[in-house]
Amino acid sequence: MKLAILGTGFIVKEGALTALKDVPEIETTAIFSRPKSKSVAEALAADYSIPNVYTDYDELLADPDIDFVYVGLINSVHYEYTKKALLAGKNVIVEKPFASAAAEVRELRDLALARHLYVFEAVTIHYLPNFYAIREFLPKLGTIRAVVANYSQYSSRYDKYLQGEVLPAFDPQRSGGALYDINIYNLNFIIGLFGAPESVNYTANLGFNGIDTSGVAALTYPGFFALAIGAKDTASPGYITIQGEKGWIRVTGAPNELRSFETHLLGTGVTTHNELNRYPHRMVHEFQEFAKMFHEKDYDRMAKGLDVSVAVLETAETARKQVGIAFPCDGQAK
Repeated sequence: MKLAILGTGFIVKEGALTALKDVPEIETTAIFSRPKSKSVAEALAADYSIPNVYTDYDELLADPDIDFVYVGLINSVHYEYTKKALLAGKNVIVEKPFASAAAEVRELRDLALARHLYVFEAVTIHYLPNFYAIREFLPKLGTIRAVVANYSQYSSRYDKYLQGEVLPAFDPQRSGGALYDINIYNLNFIIGLFGAPESVNYTANLGFNGIDTSGVAALTYPGFFALAIGAKDTASPGYITIQGEKGWIRVTGAPNELRSFETHLLGTGVTTHNELNRYPHRMVHEFQEFAKMFHEKDYDRMAKGLDVSVAVLETAETARKQVGIAFPCDGQAK
C-alpha cells in the first residue's frame, strides 16, 4: 500500500508520519504541500525518507506509484481534495471531519462505491482495541439510560482568538469550531456504538465571529439520552460514561485516545480496569486496519464505516445550524 501524504501541519508531523513508522505494510512514497511550505515538506521528506515532494496536486495524482492519498489538510478542503483524488482513481484516507457538509460526505461515499475505491475517515477511536472491547461489553449493561462524553482541551490558538486573530481552528470560513474539531470525537464514539440519534439539540458558547468555542450536543435515543461536550475555550479531565440498568462503563482520559476504561456490573462489587491498545501512538491501529482492509479487499467493512461517517456529519451539521454557524459549503454540494 503506497501512500502520499497531503499537508505539513501538526496532524502530519506529530500524527500520521510518527504513527506510520510502526506500520511497515504502508510505504510513504510522496508528500504534498503548497508552494510556500515546500521547504517544510522537503525537511519532512528527508527526515522520513520520503522519495517525492509535490507542490502540484495534479502531478501527484498522476503518479502511478501512489495507491492512496492521506488528506491531512484544513477541514474546509477535505471534500475538494478527496473528490479530486477519487476522480483520479486514487483511494483516500481523509482526516476527521470527513467534510464540512453531510451532502458532501454522501457524495464522496457514493463516488467511492460507484468506482469501487476505498475511502476511510481517519477517526482513531473506531479502530482501537479498547473501542472493540467496549462495544463487546455493552450488552452486559442491560438497558442503556445515559451516556456522557466530555472532551475539553484549552486550545493553543484561543489566546490569539481572544486578541482578534482568527486561525483556522476558530474560523467558520475554514469549517472550524469546537463541534467539528474536538466534539466530533464524542459524536463518533456515541454514534459508532448506538447509531444515528432520533434528534439533536446543540447549545454553544459563540465567539465574536459566530464560531462555537465550546458546546454541548444533546442526542436523544429510544429510552436514553447522550450528551457530547466539547470545549476549546476551557479545559477539564476527559471522560466518557455509559450507564445501564445493570452496570456502567467509564473511559478515563481524552475521548480521542481511549487509553483505558473501567467496567462495573451492579451487585458484583468489582470494577475492572482495561488497557488493551497495543501502541502508545493512537493512530497506529487505524493505519494498520486501513492497510488490512485494503489488502484483504474487505470492501463491506469500509462501506459500513462510511455509514457512520454520514450519520456523524448529518448530526454535526444539524447541530451547528441550530446555533447559526454557517460554512461556505452550505447548499453547494449536490
